[in-house]
Amino acid sequence: MIETSEFSIGDRIVSAEETEEDSALEKGLRPQSLTEYIGQDKVKENLAIYIEAARRRGAALDHVLLYGPPGLGKTTLAGIIAREMGVNLRITTGPAIERPGDLAAILTNLSPSDVLFIDEIHRLNRSVEEILYPALEDHAIDIIVGKGPSARSLRVDLPEFTLVGATTRAGQLSAPLRDRFGIVQRLELYTPEQLSDIIRRSSQILGIPCTLDGALELAKRSRGTPRIANRFLRRVRDFADVLGNGEITEEIARKALDRLEVDHLGLDSNDRRMLEMIIKGYSGGPVGLETLASALGEEAVTLEDVCEPFLMQLGFLARTPRGRCATALAYAHLGFPLPQGAGEVLPEQLTLADGAENE
Repeated sequence: MIETSEFSIGDRIVSAEETEEDSALEKGLRPQSLTEYIGQDKVKENLAIYIEAARRRGAALDHVLLYGPPGLGKTTLAGIIAREMGVNLRITTGPAIERPGDLAAILTNLSPSDVLFIDEIHRLNRSVEEILYPALEDHAIDIIVGKGPSARSLRVDLPEFTLVGATTRAGQLSAPLRDRFGIVQRLELYTPEQLSDIIRRSSQILGIPCTLDGALELAKRSRGTPRIANRFLRRVRDFADVLGNGEITEEIARKALDRLEVDHLGLDSNDRRMLEMIIKGYSGGPVGLETLASALGEEAVTLEDVCEPFLMQLGFLARTPRGRCATALAYAHLGFPLPQGAGEVLPEQLTLADGAENE
């Protein structure tokens, strides 16, 4: 059994979750139009058609649902939609709307064709969600005035508006809410070439000298996520100033990210420790998620949401009904020899199953 220690996720440099530092930086880096937006070509092409059709009709754009992993640009796209439509943008989050009255106050202050962006829309309170249904379909909300026998329902008309919802967990949206979105778009992870273009654009805006090879080296380790790529750019800049002449080259980028313990595939020390725990502590698996979380000193939901998706995308982790298993690719990447008889065991481990494990 390998030695365990506290397994901290919150301050991971490869985490796609937004931090206060990211929020401050991204405001100046976000593209202002679809033509400036790099990547997500299919989404851009579809949105351009929908926006142009709505403008020609002089109507509000249909409601839009954007889903996909964090850090891919859902908030940025919402801002672009509002600018392309020439209307105002109102931003809020699902957890911030605690009561139906909070939502009613937001909706009644919208102007015709405005865009309301709700991030983490899957976390809306159910009572709030029910108020949203008639607002989306009939452009009206029903408000209860008074209490007890004297209470009465008051219907308030709303201007035609566009709701842009963003979520990392589309499966947690209720069916009635999901069905009210006319435009549903999934954002995919970016290629290294697209991320390299984003890094070069950001470096020009921030005044950070960066070579093409340097940008590509950062991009390869950014886990397909622009937010992580821009975070790398800021951190590696420090190494370039101290260890070089201020320019981010391939050599500086490689040296800096090696010191930050991010390998050439984008795995950090926590990813590797999770795989090592499965391989060395549980003979490659299967091991239950709760057991694995206890061994690593972390919550199971954190491992499931933060670590697993990228490891599964790389083919390093298999999720089966019996638990999590390290694949042959994980053994090879970490330099561990395959166990005896692996030819019979690992193919079964490599079979991914959608069913929940018995843990």
